[in-house]
Amino acid sequence: QVQLVESGGGLVQPGGSLRLSCAVSERTFRFDTMGWFRQAPGKEREFVSTLRGRGDSTYYSESVKGRFTISKDNAKNTVYLQMNSLKPEDKAVYYCAAGVNRLNTSSVRNQRMYNYWGQGTQVTVSS
Repeated sequence: QVQLVESGGGLVQPGGSLRLSCAVSERTFRFDTMGWFRQAPGKEREFVSTLRGRGDSTYYSESVKGRFTISKDNAKNTVYLQMNSLKPEDKAVYYCAAGVNRLNTSSVRNQRMYNYWGQGTQVTVSS
C-alpha cells in the first residue's frame, strides 16, 4: 500500500513562507505525476501544482504561479512545495497526490487522475 505523508504546514503571517514536504513510501520515480492540491473551508479541492514525467515538467495554478515552487528529491522519495509570499487566501488543507499513469497536459489538473493521496496538512495564513 502506497503511503504519502505530508508535513510542514502551520501558521504563517501574510507575506511569509512555508515549505511542505510529502514523504512517499515507494520510489518516487515509479510515479509519472506527483502534485499538490488544496481544499479551503467550504470549497472544493483544487489543483495547486504538479510534476509530470521523467523530465519533470512543472505545472501551476494561476493563483500560485510565481509564488510557489514544486520540486522532488528522488533519493529521499520526497516531493516539496515551497510557498512564498503567502496570502490569506492560501489558507487550506494541502494534499499530496501521486499518479502512476502518464497524463497529458490537460489532465494533470484533474484530481481524479491521481491514484494515491496523503492525509493533508493545514496551512493557515493570518496576522
